[in-house]
Amino acid sequence: MAKTLTEPLAPGAVIGILGGGQLGRMAALAAARLGYRCHVYCPEPDAPAAQVTPLFTCAAYEDEEALAGFAEAVDLVTFEFENIPLGAATFLAPRVAQRPGPEVLRICQNRLREKDFCQSVKVPTTRYAEVNTPDGLARVVNDIGRPCVLKTAELGYDGKGQASIGPETDLDNAWRLMAGDRAEAPGIVEAFVDFTLEISVIVARGAGGGCQSYPVVENQHRMHILDQTIVPARVADKAAERAEAIARHLAEEIGLVGLLAIEMFVTAEDEVLVNELAPRPHNSGHWTLDACVTSQFEQFVRAIAGLPLGSTERHCDAVMKNLLGEDAGRWHEILSDPAAKLHLYGKTEARPGRKMGHVTKLVPRD
Repeated sequence: MAKTLTEPLAPGAVIGILGGGQLGRMAALAAARLGYRCHVYCPEPDAPAAQVTPLFTCAAYEDEEALAGFAEAVDLVTFEFENIPLGAATFLAPRVAQRPGPEVLRICQNRLREKDFCQSVKVPTTRYAEVNTPDGLARVVNDIGRPCVLKTAELGYDGKGQASIGPETDLDNAWRLMAGDRAEAPGIVEAFVDFTLEISVIVARGAGGGCQSYPVVENQHRMHILDQTIVPARVADKAAERAEAIARHLAEEIGLVGLLAIEMFVTAEDEVLVNELAPRPHNSGHWTLDACVTSQFEQFVRAIAGLPLGSTERHCDAVMKNLLGEDAGRWHEILSDPAAKLHLYGKTEARPGRKMGHVTKLVPRD
């Protein structure tokens, strides 16, 4: 039986974070301001999150002895990205309380389960179908139609494990882009969406069921990686209201205690279609660190710790830009602008496309 929390976490408690990336780093900093300590668990020895707390277990997610020791050392477990192996979460479940729970992780780390869940609670998505083999791909593409997109069902992010399929695309090449040399692999084919805008909504849901959502934001991508987020989204009120309603509905239906980010497409007819879910802080919410009463990271900690949720009111508009690869080397130039808010993640190797930090420009509201 899974362990649960019956009371809010008191200051001084230890929050265990599965994963050591920048989301865990910023969550740990927010937790410290609320009086909590954080214990990071991940296999990377110099992970960004591990740089901001002395409590760190460096071990594989499959190491049950290390996981058991981690469970003994913390009062609550959460995760900072959804590609944590499900086995680690299920191993920990009877030993220590988790928020969000393993079932939320199970749904959100697989694109097919994610879309099946959306359909089951009457939330619109694009048409899609499961595919596991190259022969199956040909049949599914014939049914879905071209253009469409082939994606790995698991572990893909920032455009990795994806292949666009147009009228002339060779399906064998598309399969190799998604699955490499594997003859079988879990995949999903999604119908192409002729959208006018990509948006996202971040919603927090507390232990008592109360929800707070952040304003709808507009996301612009470059090479399948988020380039910048514009706050607020330049979208019709009708579409924004629909997006926020969808976010709250999904958080309630999935039984969330924590934070849920929902990426969506807006069509020319202002229809809103869900693309992906992320049950944790999200890149498109980084602007909240500088432009909101309560940042997404503080809100995340409040929700999982059982505290009252904070205000999501923004005190200004904003544009958040990711710093990828060598972009972070421009830190001195960026800081020469007194209106720029720079956040670097402590990563030592600046690989192309790697998120090294972000910068937020604050824009006074009219």
